[in-house]
Amino acid sequence: MSLEPINIATLTSSTKKNTSDFNQTLPLHIANLICVRAGKAMPFTREEMSAIDKAPINAPVAVNFMGLTTDEQADRKHHGGPLKAVHQLAPATYEKINAEFSLKVRVGTLGENLTTEAVNGLPEMTESTVCIGDVFEYGDTATSTDDVDNLQLRIVQPRRPCYKINDQIGQFTKVPNIAAWVSKQGISGWYFQVVRDGMISADLPVYLIERPYPFATLEKLWQLSNSKEKYDADVIEPWLAIECLEESWKKVLAKKIRKN
Repeated sequence: MSLEPINIATLTSSTKKNTSDFNQTLPLHIANLICVRAGKAMPFTREEMSAIDKAPINAPVAVNFMGLTTDEQADRKHHGGPLKAVHQLAPATYEKINAEFSLKVRVGTLGENLTTEAVNGLPEMTESTVCIGDVFEYGDTATSTDDVDNLQLRIVQPRRPCYKINDQIGQFTKVPNIAAWVSKQGISGWYFQVVRDGMISADLPVYLIERPYPFATLEKLWQLSNSKEKYDADVIEPWLAIECLEESWKKVLAKKIRKN
């Protein structure tokens, strides 16, 4: 992702280019789950505990407002909770890390719960194709009834990479501060809020069922947040009006408004 100064025209053209394939009649089958992971808090670096090392789950697992019931977070101040209930990271992030730093970091190393694979000729779920406010349903929408409710998750914020990414990869390499590079690229994945409790397992279809803010890609949110520029209010205010966007991101964006 470019970190060059951006303007309204760039943002508009980026939206049309990156989200057009998902801007169809909903519900839309956009992907299949290929892996679900959970972890236990274990001794980590710096004499701390961490559950960043997550392993694939081979059976259905329940998800409630706090996330996967078998998943743990050691640092509950910065990880987990209703607005960080479930984390997804695109496999493309690993491809970019490995290409940039000549590494062989495997998918699943950085603590994500979900990995998906695109279907029907649609693009992969990445920061350029998903939006804040998107709601996804896991399972055939035709089977979602009063008796059988499929899990529903809503994207509410990107993940802010922390030093534990450096420590996790640093166990195998001496490359410094990959977390900062990932943050600048805006490729750290996203957090879901649970809209409706349910079960989740690998091989379930993923349906996009709501897209209230088609302009609000995570790629654009990172661009605006990382930019040193100031913007007219009409560029920023639509983001501040997104009810589900986590408040700390709104505070960052509010500081980007150009003062007259």
